[in-house]
Amino acid sequence: MDIVVIGLQSWDIELGSNCIDIAKELIRYHRVLYVNYPLDRMTILRHRKNPLIQNKIRVYKKLDPDLIQLQENLWIYTPRVILESINRIHSTLLFDFFNKLNNERFARKIKQACARIGFKKFILFNDNDIYRAYYFKKLLNPELFIYYSRDNMIETDYYRKHGTRLEGNLIRQADLTFTNSTYLEDYARKFTTQAFFVGQGWDVNLYTARNVKSTPQDIEKIQHPIIGYTGAIRSLRLDIELLIYLAKNRLDWNIVLIGPEDEQFTQSELHQLPNVIFLGRKELGMLPTYIHCFDVAINPQAVNPVTIGNYPRKIDEYLAMGKPVVATRTKAMEIFSGITYLADDYQGFLECIEQALVEDSLEKEQQRVDFASDHTWENVVMGMNKLITQYVPKS
Repeated sequence: MDIVVIGLQSWDIELGSNCIDIAKELIRYHRVLYVNYPLDRMTILRHRKNPLIQNKIRVYKKLDPDLIQLQENLWIYTPRVILESINRIHSTLLFDFFNKLNNERFARKIKQACARIGFKKFILFNDNDIYRAYYFKKLLNPELFIYYSRDNMIETDYYRKHGTRLEGNLIRQADLTFTNSTYLEDYARKFTTQAFFVGQGWDVNLYTARNVKSTPQDIEKIQHPIIGYTGAIRSLRLDIELLIYLAKNRLDWNIVLIGPEDEQFTQSELHQLPNVIFLGRKELGMLPTYIHCFDVAINPQAVNPVTIGNYPRKIDEYLAMGKPVVATRTKAMEIFSGITYLADDYQGFLECIEQALVEDSLEKEQQRVDFASDHTWENVVMGMNKLITQYVPKS
């Protein structure tokens, strides 16, 4: 089958992406056209110095090709179109008018790309793009329309106003809705009976302890125990006060945070605490070497409407490296309750770390690796593929 994948992240994104990982697995079964999101006027104005946006501008100006066959069964398409920036429009009527206009422009380009590579009948896989693909079931007329919900997007500032109104209708349109957490599955089932929790994967080739051959110099000198975190360091998703509490109450622990910070973290008290170390952004391929140095890996998640339903893929990555994991208890973390330490409050989080340090063993390490081995993108996409073959119209 032929599948057109659209979503919120371009193929050349620097961070990990569920949608890209799914596409890489789908090409084992199907031909895939992965469509990068198009430019809009405000993004060009505000972010034209961003290398990812500069790449899109080069394509738009015809300095670079818009359609590339990256490997067998996989094409990457960057549409030469500029959409209107409409999210700040307050009027529902005006927003819907310009959103439909944007959809029509975008869909026209996708149709042209499909014609160029011979996609006549195809499945449309929409990765959480509420606005730009809202009218695509009618405009593109796919054989099967799949909506993939992997974040509670309507609780973010960008989607809160219009997304709250539109996402439910988008789920109703979909023939299938896949989610990566049970929380999001429950949400989707308010609008459809065809919503399925399909799980989450991790990079089995990257997060493997046996591949670690050396220790990075900037963490090698840090004394143990090291309580570590990797990922985006953003106040929307992480609890700053929890980290301050841990650092102040256990001065013998070194809390190591790896990833890009937002302004709230940069200006926080954490930077004045001697046992909190920020190591900055690291290349994706280096993260396992840092996790390998952790005594306990943590996810000090802030619990709010944006985060409560998110499946933190870093948990599987930590477990795949054999590390004991302590995390904030949420509904999405329920599936990890038997293999991780889940905390309900600050004192509980501290006590869970203490327990994890005492109880760690080679036997528990292997149990964690075995648990994570079931949560692979191969298994996720195999489950998706079974549902797709059940629901796609028979020729």
